[in-house]
Amino acid sequence: MKYHKGRYIPHNKQKYIGDITNIIYRSSWERRFMKYCDTNSSIIEWASEELYVPYVSPIDNKYHRYYPDFIIKVKSKKSTKIIMIEIKPSSQTKRPEKGRKKNTTYLSEIRTWTINTSKWKHALKYCAKKNWEFKILTEEHIL
Repeated sequence: MKYHKGRYIPHNKQKYIGDITNIIYRSSWERRFMKYCDTNSSIIEWASEELYVPYVSPIDNKYHRYYPDFIIKVKSKKSTKIIMIEIKPSSQTKRPEKGRKKNTTYLSEIRTWTINTSKWKHALKYCAKKNWEFKILTEEHIL
């Protein structure tokens, strides 16, 4: 994964919900997904990090704000649905294995995985209350 960030300027400005002057991507995968949202006729509205989900971190047992990468409104022949989307490397969607890694690397990966799973658990509950879907996309979905 190439880690670079920048500003995205949509071609279909009317589809973006939020601050159109501050659409930031933090990876090439996010940029690619933004372009997909912008140009796909089935996506009628989209936003990037415009909404937050409160969650309790198991690390410090305090409330934090989780800003999911995307919220999209998708139309089909008979209805519309709203999907909250998080984009992550597939390696961050699985519990890390210790293996031959340095202890500090393993502990950092466990911490990240623990926080992410807490965010996703709260996002699932948030979406269920609103009758939305929650999906995690990885490089396997975006490439």
